[in-house]
Amino acid sequence: MLPFSRTQLGLFFILLCPANIIGLWWAVGSPLVMDPNSICRKTKRLAGKQAELCQLEPEIVQEVAKGTKLGVRECQYQFRFRRWNCTSHSKYFGKILQQDIRETAFVYAITAAGVSHAITQACSMGELLQCGCELTRSRAPPSPTAGPGTEGTAWEWGGCGDDVQFGYEKSQQFMDAKNKKGKNDIRALIDLHNNEAGRLAVRSYMRTECKCHGLSGSCTLRTCWRKMPHFREVGDRLLERFNGAFKVMGGNDGKTLIPVGDNIKPPDKQDLIYSADSPDFCSANRKTGSLGTRGRVCNSTAMDTSGCDLLCCGRGHREETVVLEENCLCRFHWCCVVQCRKCSVRQELSLCI
Repeated sequence: MLPFSRTQLGLFFILLCPANIIGLWWAVGSPLVMDPNSICRKTKRLAGKQAELCQLEPEIVQEVAKGTKLGVRECQYQFRFRRWNCTSHSKYFGKILQQDIRETAFVYAITAAGVSHAITQACSMGELLQCGCELTRSRAPPSPTAGPGTEGTAWEWGGCGDDVQFGYEKSQQFMDAKNKKGKNDIRALIDLHNNEAGRLAVRSYMRTECKCHGLSGSCTLRTCWRKMPHFREVGDRLLERFNGAFKVMGGNDGKTLIPVGDNIKPPDKQDLIYSADSPDFCSANRKTGSLGTRGRVCNSTAMDTSGCDLLCCGRGHREETVVLEENCLCRFHWCCVVQCRKCSVRQELSLCI
């Protein structure tokens, strides 16, 4: 039998003792970690509701894994120009998850949102037997929207609306399970709050889509259904909450969270919360989970977080010319092939010192 590598040993330990299910998914950045079979392999170690889903509804766990990947990609997109760029490097990311900082709040929220979104989408696509399109029989008719040609138009629910409530409940069942077994500590309260903020970023922003029916292009009847927001909208909304996140501390009763500072309104359910200040992420530090920003590409003319002044933490930057290959002179040949040539392109990059 071949000896285990250090990464394999680390993965085995995490799978054996998944104290934090998000840490399990993110631990190595490997497709194996995202595999629902790996998540469920040690069901006895999982919280009750998680083990129940693994045993009775493994197809739901498969969508949970897809939703986690969705959250990973969105986190990395939203933080691509920041000092901490949502790296999935195992040795560093685990340290992030151990802290109650703003970045951890975003990770929990975007992951819970991704799971809710993926499960709901699977329902609408007919990929799950437990659910399907949203039931609209008991729903009030949609309110007509102002617009040309809509006066006097009859409305009714139809089509296939997204059953976001089902996705919300399954995300809640799986993501919140580890924190519900008699834990009233501040970390559990914060994690549960941020999970809920992520799910609400999906459920609270459903939109109505309609289709016109009638002879000769008329709109004598409009059929309407409800759709989830695009996940990029969810990520944008949670990034706004990240920028305005609330710092909190635990109340004396162990069951409440109190905002830190004078005259600060309590955070609502859609706000992100944290209890500890973030490191500056300027230099590599395994204790804090910081990879540092040395060698990161920056924008020498930008004044925002992508600018070299902020991203490089005042250390300065250097210019470097790189030669990249990309597709060019592409032609479509009937039917149905696109053929391209490879062209060399010189690009000037600014890199943090």
